[in-house]
Amino acid sequence: MKKTIITVVGKDSVGIIAKVCTYLADNKINILDISQTIVDGFFNMMMIADFNTAKKKFTEIAEELEKLGDGIGCVIRVQREEIFNKMHRI
Repeated sequence: MKKTIITVVGKDSVGIIAKVCTYLADNKINILDISQTIVDGFFNMMMIADFNTAKKKFTEIAEELEKLGDGIGCVIRVQREEIFNKMHRI
């Protein structure tokens, strides 16, 4: 399984989760876990997704999600699980 970490951070607004999840569904990416919070008007979401059946290359998806984030006023970052784990190792 190709697990990927997706983070979404920005000012809260209607439809952030819907737009990100719709993009993932349209590209055959399964969400394995999701956590979201809103603190003082700021939205923060972390997802673990399975890219095994993705219709596009990882880099293309990462670029498109970054552009989607720009359009909805959020920063969206996509990292492969192994890179994420190495970056956050103590």
